[in-house]
Amino acid sequence: MVVEEDASANGRRRPSFGHSDLHRSWRAGAPSSPSNDLETHIQDILAVIKYEDLRDIVLVGHSYGGIVATGVADRARDRITRLVYLDAFVPTDGQSLMDAGPPMARQRMKELAKAGDGWRVPSNPIPPDTSDADVKRRLPQSIKCFEQPLKMHGGELSLPRSYIYLTRVAPSDPFRPFAERAKSDRNWRYYELDASHSAHITAPAALTQVLQTIASQPT
Repeated sequence: MVVEEDASANGRRRPSFGHSDLHRSWRAGAPSSPSNDLETHIQDILAVIKYEDLRDIVLVGHSYGGIVATGVADRARDRITRLVYLDAFVPTDGQSLMDAGPPMARQRMKELAKAGDGWRVPSNPIPPDTSDADVKRRLPQSIKCFEQPLKMHGGELSLPRSYIYLTRVAPSDPFRPFAERAKSDRNWRYYELDASHSAHITAPAALTQVLQTIASQPT
């Protein structure tokens, strides 16, 4: 299982929901830099897959990581068996996060970047049940990550896809449209979990159960 978290969750460690039944679990992330963009994060995970020789992957994209995971799944189709969006953006070809998210968020990011040396976008507010250790790990990211459009190389994805919607929503709740779309599409598997946005940190046991269910289903 390979996990791409939201943009502010920097560094690498085994996710807190890692479990032996799910084989090896990796979380990938590139350090904060003004030159980072969406392609930086896609290449970061592709490198993990290549150099660890990972196959039969359940790829999980969380939040902004849904855009990254879509790009990775497009370019590593022979390695990935399932794609899971965990309270995540689900982009189409040519969309950036700013395109996929609400217009108000786009303007806010631009204003934050202007105040952050012209490129830094600070971490979004996080749920109060997030641990201090994970709060300290969150760093700003380059606005380029959110401006760069996703470019699909192999056309529309056809692998099994699932959406996990976390129902303890923030006031803005940018993920509801993607959850509703997945719920109404018979080609998707849809799940809900009573947890806040960072369920891999705040509700790891419950999330593990959902991921085990997804991973055990026939392709």
